[in-house]
Amino acid sequence: MAAKENSFDLVSQVDMQEVDNAVNQAIKEIRTRFDFKGSKSNITYDQEQITLVADDEFKLRNVIEILESRLVKRGISLKALKYGRIEKGAGDTVRQRADLVQGIDKERAKAITRLVKNSKLKVQANYQEDHLRISGKNRDDLQTVMRLIKEQDFDIPLQFINLRTL
Repeated sequence: MAAKENSFDLVSQVDMQEVDNAVNQAIKEIRTRFDFKGSKSNITYDQEQITLVADDEFKLRNVIEILESRLVKRGISLKALKYGRIEKGAGDTVRQRADLVQGIDKERAKAITRLVKNSKLKVQANYQEDHLRISGKNRDDLQTVMRLIKEQDFDIPLQFINLRTL
C-alpha cells in the first residue's frame, strides 16, 4: 500500500472586493472630514493600483493613513501595498501610486523553498506559477513548515490554503 500524501498551497492573495470597499470608505471619510474641506485630495482604484492625490505631502500622509486604517479594518495586510515615489501632479498636487502585490514571485519562492529544505523535514516545495505547493507524508511536518514560514518575514502577505490530508 502506498503512503498517503498531505499537502497545502502557500499563496499571496488580496481580496479585491475588500480593497474596493476600503477605498470607497476612505474616499467617503476624506470628503466628510473638516481638515479636507476644499482640498483636491482623492483616491482612485483600478483593480491593480491605487492612486492617492493630495494638495501637499502632509495631506498625502493623512490620505495614506486613512486608506491604511480602512484596509486593516477589512483584513487586508499592508504588506500587499508597494508604494511608488511621490510625484508632482496636475494643479499643484502631489500623487503617489501603490501597487497591489498578488502572487509569490520566483525570488521569494526560492527563499521559501530554501527555508523548507533547510528545515530537514521530509517535505517538498514545488513552485507553480504564483504559489507554492508543499507536500509530505507527515501532517505534523507540514504544520511545522507552516510555523517556520509564519516566523519569517517575506515582505508579502502569505496565506495557507487547500490543506489536503489523505
